[in-house]
Amino acid sequence: MAIKVLVVGCGNMGASHAMAYHITDDFEICGIVARGKSKETLNEKLGGGYALFNDYATALEATNPDAVCISTYPDTHEQYAIMAFEKGCHVFIEKPLADTVKGSQRVADAAKKAGKKLVIGYILRHHPSWEKFIEIAHTLGKPLVMRMNLNQQSHGYMWDVHRNLMKSLSPIVDCGVHYIDVMCQMTRSKPVQVNAIGARLTEDIPEGNYNYGQLQIRFEDGSVGWYEAGWGPMISETAFFVKDVIGPKGCVSIVAENAGGKGKSDSVESHTKTEAIRVHRAEIDISNEFQFPDEWIHLEDEPDHQELCNREQRYFLKAITEDVDLTDHVEDAVNSLRIAFACDESVRTGQVVKL
Repeated sequence: MAIKVLVVGCGNMGASHAMAYHITDDFEICGIVARGKSKETLNEKLGGGYALFNDYATALEATNPDAVCISTYPDTHEQYAIMAFEKGCHVFIEKPLADTVKGSQRVADAAKKAGKKLVIGYILRHHPSWEKFIEIAHTLGKPLVMRMNLNQQSHGYMWDVHRNLMKSLSPIVDCGVHYIDVMCQMTRSKPVQVNAIGARLTEDIPEGNYNYGQLQIRFEDGSVGWYEAGWGPMISETAFFVKDVIGPKGCVSIVAENAGGKGKSDSVESHTKTEAIRVHRAEIDISNEFQFPDEWIHLEDEPDHQELCNREQRYFLKAITEDVDLTDHVEDAVNSLRIAFACDESVRTGQVVKL
């Protein structure tokens, strides 16, 4: 019997997850929830016929789902997830897990209490090229220097999305959890302190918030990580896509010439493109010349954004049907959010934050 899923939120991610459910026989969409017109647009895209709701609580009661997919703005995540668990549902939730660290732990505790599955949308964990990127990083020795950013010259619809997001979260929290999670996978070491800076480059966001931020993390093994994120029509596209890791034995980089090109910085599709991985080995001979040429890896399995969402939902299905132990998955999500909020605290206080 198919798993009945209630889709909540119909933006970029919600629509993609809904499509994944729509094309997967083992899922059945029992309702779509959104406050605005996006639910009608999505329903039409899916061929129509799905029950539409303006109110989440009403939909939850009316549809009695087996699972809920939450892709709303982060300030609703905690409340919506806990309501779903109290109703006896499994939950797929977009990152971040909540808009506070304590809130994320309450969601994790609610899942455990209900005995239901909680899967968080860390999309890069399902990308073969990112898995390879992390695998190669493990061969570079320690300490690691990890350099990553995702600056977005957002305009049109995406500027509306980003302004709404910044009512509750900064760019380095909302986007940063992805790359903090990657850094933790690469080092397999405990983060010990963070330092971060930020700037408010527009009056289109609430006073006290910022739309550009840069964070630095120091790990117990001596590794260091740097991440930069900016949102808005003023953001530069000159170097918006940097994914680079350096160790004593060499370095590995994601090179996305097309996805990293002009006009692509606020494209959700481009953010998961890798195109090629470049591996450089540091070995030199007696003349200080490199012993090995750089290696270029082009993986045949290069899923687009929709296929990555399909894979996330297949993982959700597997977690439910095969009773996968998600303890580490949930703890990693809470931990990456804890680090991101420590960075946010550093921006606002101007102080180094010990973890």
